[in-house]
Amino acid sequence: MDFWARHPQAQQPLVAWYQIVRHAAWESWSELRTTFPSADRVGRLTVFNIGGNKYRLIARVEYRLQRLYVRQVLTHDEYNKNEWKEDPWY
Repeated sequence: MDFWARHPQAQQPLVAWYQIVRHAAWESWSELRTTFPSADRVGRLTVFNIGGNKYRLIARVEYRLQRLYVRQVLTHDEYNKNEWKEDPWY
């Protein structure tokens, strides 16, 4: 919600992503990719393309626990700066 307060056009695609994720029960990376074929793994994190690739949502997916932890939501330009990779979560 903080992100779409700064980027109002991101609200609808983020809400749509959330509606899918909250009902998901992925047990593996391959199952996640059936839902989100454009998702990428970067280290221990999963990067989702949001809003036609205008935004990137970076999350940690714990399949065994059935949990997804959103680390950050960025514009495509912010993501490309790679500053998010400097965090120990990466």
